[in-house]
Amino acid sequence: MPPSEIHQEPVIIVSGLPRSGTSMMMQMLSAGGMPVLADDARGADEDNRLGYYEFEPVKRTKADPSWLERAGGKAVKIVYLLLYDLPSSMQYKVIFLRRNLDEVLASQKIMLQRKGKETGVDDTTMTRIFRKDLAKVGAWLKSQPNIQVLFTDYNRFLAKPVAAAEVINKFLGGRLDVQAMAAAVDPSQYRNRR
Repeated sequence: MPPSEIHQEPVIIVSGLPRSGTSMMMQMLSAGGMPVLADDARGADEDNRLGYYEFEPVKRTKADPSWLERAGGKAVKIVYLLLYDLPSSMQYKVIFLRRNLDEVLASQKIMLQRKGKETGVDDTTMTRIFRKDLAKVGAWLKSQPNIQVLFTDYNRFLAKPVAAAEVINKFLGGRLDVQAMAAAVDPSQYRNRR
């Protein structure tokens, strides 16, 4: 690996299943003082009142990863299936959100119903797909020499935001404002419970 890449700050990736708390994690990081990559291509709505924190170039990473050259030391949200598109020439720290799958499915259903859409797949099948996908991506993340990963639980960080913020801050080098991160956790956003 060239010296310039060895010393580059890692890109901070927030990932997980859709509806697993990734937007809230981005809010925490931003509140704690970390610069984030996000745009207004998908604005806040009833399903995510504080915004989605998405960054459109992420969707084209496989074809054009050039945006990553300026992303060192910044946080960006990437849905779990797109993690495989990350170039292996760069360093990453991944915060991977896990959430109770019944809650994920309930949240997705409500969001799709609001948009007049259906998944067309029953909950049992979706749960099986998600479990298989999560096991696969988890094993892949752990096997990548250029990726450090922290698996964290959405349900736990809602219950103990300060403790969760401390763990995340330590993983990211200890430079963030833990109290501000914890204060960014909005329990009113936790609407689709078991």
